[in-house]
Amino acid sequence: MGQIVSLKKLLTELSQKKQKVVFTNGCFDILHAGHARYLKKARSLGDLLVVGLNSDSSVKKIKGMLRPIIPQKDRAELLSALAAVDYVVIFSGETPIKLIKAIVPDILVKGADWKNGEIVGQEVVEKHGGKVRRIQLAKGRSTTDVIKKIIELNRKQR
Repeated sequence: MGQIVSLKKLLTELSQKKQKVVFTNGCFDILHAGHARYLKKARSLGDLLVVGLNSDSSVKKIKGMLRPIIPQKDRAELLSALAAVDYVVIFSGETPIKLIKAIVPDILVKGADWKNGEIVGQEVVEKHGGKVRRIQLAKGRSTTDVIKKIIELNRKQR
């Protein structure tokens, strides 16, 4: 089971381990099978997986005032319970660049929907000899898809 940690604690933990660190980030608002598959694949690329989790205020800036649906504390708890996740760090910026610069992961992972060269932190990781990997996302498995289905079901029940 993973841990929910501050950046300071994470850096202390990582300094004591000589392992290949994989980093990814996201809102992970309504956790679903697509997330689980993505995180499992990300974890397989190294020795441990750090997930940067957008704070509630950060999600609002990115997704709009109606999001997140699930509060950050609950999202962090759910992520940390997944076998693939070793550490969860909540960040409040619109991007995880401060985390990436502090951690300097060996592998930076994003979904294949992100174009090469547009991935935040790519230049930092590659400058330090790390790699960027893009993982194919599960079709029809996204938070947006879940929300659309809920709205559709709600309309049909009226």
